[in-house]
Amino acid sequence: MKKRLLLLTAVAAFVHTNAQLSFTTENVPATGNYKMCVVDMNGDFLDDIVSVSTSNINILFQTESGFESEDFPTTPADNMPGWTMAAGDFNGDGYNDLVYGGGSGATFMLSDGTGNGYIEKSPGQYIFSQRTNFVDINGDGHLDAFVCHDVEPNVYYLNDGNNNLVYHQGGIGDYPSGGHYGSVWVDYDNDGLIDMHQSKCGGEEARFTDNLFRNNGDGTFTDVAMMAHMNNKTQTWSSAWADFDNDGYMDAMVGVSSFSSGGHKLMKNNGDGTFTDVTAGSGFDNFPHTSWDYAPVDFNNDGFVDVFGSGNKVMLNNGDMTFTQVTVPFSTASIGDLNNDGFVDAYGFGQVFFNNGNNNNWLKINTIGTESNRNGIGARVEIYTEMGKQIRDVRSGEGFSQMSSLNTHFGIGTDSEIEKVIVRWPSGTVDTIENPDINSTLVVVEGEHVMGTNEVQATLFSIYPNPVKDILNVQGKSLENSNFEIFHITGSKLMTGKINSGKINVKHLNKGIYIISIQKDGKTSTLKFIKQ
Repeated sequence: MKKRLLLLTAVAAFVHTNAQLSFTTENVPATGNYKMCVVDMNGDFLDDIVSVSTSNINILFQTESGFESEDFPTTPADNMPGWTMAAGDFNGDGYNDLVYGGGSGATFMLSDGTGNGYIEKSPGQYIFSQRTNFVDINGDGHLDAFVCHDVEPNVYYLNDGNNNLVYHQGGIGDYPSGGHYGSVWVDYDNDGLIDMHQSKCGGEEARFTDNLFRNNGDGTFTDVAMMAHMNNKTQTWSSAWADFDNDGYMDAMVGVSSFSSGGHKLMKNNGDGTFTDVTAGSGFDNFPHTSWDYAPVDFNNDGFVDVFGSGNKVMLNNGDMTFTQVTVPFSTASIGDLNNDGFVDAYGFGQVFFNNGNNNNWLKINTIGTESNRNGIGARVEIYTEMGKQIRDVRSGEGFSQMSSLNTHFGIGTDSEIEKVIVRWPSGTVDTIENPDINSTLVVVEGEHVMGTNEVQATLFSIYPNPVKDILNVQGKSLENSNFEIFHITGSKLMTGKINSGKINVKHLNKGIYIISIQKDGKTSTLKFIKQ
């Protein structure tokens, strides 16, 4: 039986500060044994805190006044996330699902489509699971699941379009004795196809030589690590991928684990399919700490992506492929904006580390796929400001173990305007949004900003507010008594009626994404809206 209560989080007597970053630590009562996930779980695009135990999922839902706790009892999970967890909307019902990676196999917790429960599925194959990801591997618009295997070739579960888990082994990491630890799905060569970098760890040379799998566009992948100069021979559990110098290509920081005698590697993407080792003088050559989790995030919103993951340090990006160590009160953590202030926070082991921020500006982007997968995982997001161009890939699963926000976050420093945002979807659709507001959240629905499509639709009607809590206002010429229909994003028709005084009461709808369709003079026009 689920229970809700408003939580006033207890503030710990610790505020960590230095010249560049400042955090306030608060304890939050997450009840699960595995506290390793920060992601929106109810479709309102606010990052929530997820912790799990054998027969329960506890979610601390983010609200305007704190966190609201709810327990979701489940049938017992065959495998717990002793190693990793990932989140994504596998079944496309508007609610994110979970995959647990354990020492004997993978367990899926799939939303029941109502926001009120989860269905446990454990396919049963033996997998010594390491990093898990949700990603559209074969480009069919359906989200799949990938699981690194420590002692055999990697495995993945393709979504057949009916939300069935179709098991595959091999083809993306075939080394027979495994050593496959950290997988990051990243478009390293800017061809619009999602590729995968594999961090390797093991006791023999071939087991700890990293792989870089180029997506061939036909459902197959080729290891090009040697050709790309990315076949690093160091034992690592994860790598952090971002465009560290803002030149339009994804670079990599390959971080060593506590089991390695090698050093960290900072690899610059040359833009021609190859990488150059620029570790010397970068700051990572003098970074003594080791960790299994390395991940990219712009903590200070200066427009340059930082790296965190070990030794209670964040490596702040100086913007020239050099980094400066700063001390923070967290090490392994999940990342997201947990108070919706535009600055990225951290969560780990029952504590939230709230980023106290600064005067820098920002933009947060939520991607909603229609032809592509519902989360837009695999999309390339670009923003253009006075400082130039920044890029991000939408990913499920950064670092080794943690699950961080699916919202896309950009700091823009002191820039006061954004020229445009471009979203390049896995389907090939390209949306362009001109002059969005800074210090705001932008919701981009696939296909709504292609060649003026949104403006054409708006000639029939417009809606506000969007997102909406109670009353959806509809504006347009002579719309009174026109027929309307409201559908859930999955296609279920939930409301029909006639426009009355330009208002539609949607208070009873669950939080999520909806489509409103209005018929007038034999023409039908549609718009999407978010119910908070």
